[in-house]
Amino acid sequence: MSELLDRITINPAVRSGKPVINGTRITVSDILEYLASGMSADEIIADFPDLKHEDILATLAFAAQREQRLFSAV
Repeated sequence: MSELLDRITINPAVRSGKPVINGTRITVSDILEYLASGMSADEIIADFPDLKHEDILATLAFAAQREQRLFSAV
């Protein structure tokens, strides 16, 4: 899973420090919103050709890891 998470970058100079896919300005939350709206991974990649399937998986892994941290802190 760490290889997937390496695809996500947090840089204060890019999108106000929101987690983004490396080399893009596409945020994790953007991708999650597209998925939640019913878009498939293939549709997202068609709209954003810079993305790879692994970037979608990295987004899901990143979100899952954040969720685990939230609940383990409680």
